[in-house]
Amino acid sequence: MESKNDLPAKLDAVNTALFGLERRLSQGEKLPLSETVDQAIALVEDILRAFADAEGKPYAESDRILELWKKLVKGEPTLNTIRDNCRELVYYRNCIDMQREDALPPHPERMAVRTARHIYLYMRSRAEQRGMLQED
Repeated sequence: MESKNDLPAKLDAVNTALFGLERRLSQGEKLPLSETVDQAIALVEDILRAFADAEGKPYAESDRILELWKKLVKGEPTLNTIRDNCRELVYYRNCIDMQREDALPPHPERMAVRTARHIYLYMRSRAEQRGMLQED
C-alpha cells in the first residue's frame, strides 16, 4: 500500500487525463466508444485504488470498478453517492460487449467522460474535506 501523500498526485494524473478527453470532445473530435469507456473505467479505478491506498483498505490488483467501490463503501455509506455512476460505466461496457449500442444513451462516449469527471469531482472534494490532500 502507498502512503496518503500519493493521493494528490494520483488525483492530478486522473484530472489531466480527463482534461485531455474533454478537450478532444470540445474540439468536436468523435472519440471511439469502446476505448473511451475503457479509459473512463480505468480512470475511476485509479481514483478508487488511490483512496483505498490512502485509507489502508486492502484490495486485489484484479479488482475492477464495482469490487473497488464495494471495498471502499464498507463503513463509509456516503460513498453510495457514486454507486450508480460506477454502475453506469459498467452498463456501457456491457452494452458494447453484447453489441447493444442501441441501448446506450445518445453520445455515450461523452457521457462516459462526464460520468468519470463527476466521480473525480466527488472524490476530490471528499479528499479535500477530510484533509487528505495536505502534505505531511
